[in-house]
Amino acid sequence: MVGLSGGVDSSVAAYLLKEQGYDVIGLFMRNWHDTTGTLEGDCPWYDDQVFAELVAKRLDIPFRFVDLSGQYRERVVEYMFAEYGRGRTPNPDVLCNREIKFDAFLEEALRLGADYVATGHYCRRLDEERDGKVYHRLLAGSDPNKDQSYFLCQLSQGQLARALFPIGGMLKPDVRRIAAEQKLATAKRKDSQGICFVGKVDLPVFLQQKLVPRQGAIVEIPADWPGYAAAAARTAVAERALPYRYLPSDGRTVGSHNGAHYYTVGQRKGLGVSGRAEPLFIIATDTVSNTVYVGQGQGHPGLYRQALRILPGEVHWVSPDRRLAAGESARFSFRIRYRQPLQGGVLHLQPDGAYIVFDTPQRGITPGQFAAWYAGEELVGSGVISE
Repeated sequence: MVGLSGGVDSSVAAYLLKEQGYDVIGLFMRNWHDTTGTLEGDCPWYDDQVFAELVAKRLDIPFRFVDLSGQYRERVVEYMFAEYGRGRTPNPDVLCNREIKFDAFLEEALRLGADYVATGHYCRRLDEERDGKVYHRLLAGSDPNKDQSYFLCQLSQGQLARALFPIGGMLKPDVRRIAAEQKLATAKRKDSQGICFVGKVDLPVFLQQKLVPRQGAIVEIPADWPGYAAAAARTAVAERALPYRYLPSDGRTVGSHNGAHYYTVGQRKGLGVSGRAEPLFIIATDTVSNTVYVGQGQGHPGLYRQALRILPGEVHWVSPDRRLAAGESARFSFRIRYRQPLQGGVLHLQPDGAYIVFDTPQRGITPGQFAAWYAGEELVGSGVISE
C-alpha cells in the first residue's frame, strides 16, 4: 500500500515497486479539513487527491481513499496546541509520521490486506541480524540535500518492519527524471511545504483556534547579561543543560506582543520592533509571565547553548539493541532540526534523563523539538528537547 500524496516522490515510489513485481495499491489520506490560517494559494487537499488519482491511473494500479482527519486532529494537532500553550515548539511532521503515516495509515493498509506500507521518504531501511534477532536500521537517504530520516526519528521496530522506502537510495533529480519519462502528472509539481497535511499557515492565526491572544512585553536582554558567564563556568553535565532563566528586570522593554505562545526561540520576523543596530532575535519565551525575551544580532549569546536535556520518558531508541544503560555515555552525531548539518557531541544517559553535550555551542536549542542521534548513517535514537 503506497501512500500516494499527490507529489512526485510517492508517485515514483509506486512506479518502482510495481517494476519490482509488487502488487501495488495507492491509498490517499485526507487528514485535514479546516482552512483556518491556511495561506491562500497553498495546494489544497483536493488538488492533491486529483494528482494522486492521475498517477494511479497512469500506473494502472487500484486507488483507495481514507479520511483520517479525526485521528490527525486528536493525535497531532491537539498535541501542537498543547505544546505551544506550554511555550514549547512541537514538530508536527515527526508526530505525523509516528502517529498517522506509520500507525493509523498502517492499520488501514493492513485491514485492506497489505503486507507493507511504502512512502516517498528519502531514507533507507537496512535489516541486520544480531544475536539471532533481526533489527531494522533506519539509515539516512542517499541524497544529502533531501535526507528525511530526521522526520522518522520516532518510529519503532514494529513500524519499520512494515515500511518500504523505494526512493531512499536515489537523488531527487533522478526521481524527477523517472517521473517525466513515465509521463506521471506529478513530474513537475512543486514539493509540499508547511505543516504536514495542513500546508503553509499563518501560525498565530492558526493557533488562535485554541490559544487566545494576550498582550505582553518584549524585553531585550543585553549581550553582557551576567547569566551567560555563569553558564559558561558550569562543569557538571546536568548543570550545563540548564536553560537561561531571565526576568523582565534583566533587560528593558522594547515593544509588545499578542501572546508569548505564538513565538519560538531563534525567530526574527513578526516582532514589529525597529530602530536597532542589529536585528532582534527571540532568545526565550515565558508563557507564565507572557514575556518574550530578545537579543540583538546573530551572535547574541542567548541564542547559543552547549547542552540540552531529554526527560526519561521521552528517550526513544529506534535501534533498541544500541540502547545505553543509565550511567553510560557514548559519542554520536546529532541533529536538532531538519536539514541541520550533523553536530558532534556526547550523549549521557542518567537516571533523570538523557543529556546531550555538544562539541560546539548550538544555535536555537528549542524545547518541544526533537533531537536525533546518529552513528554514521544510522539514526539510532531521538527524544523531545525538554529544556
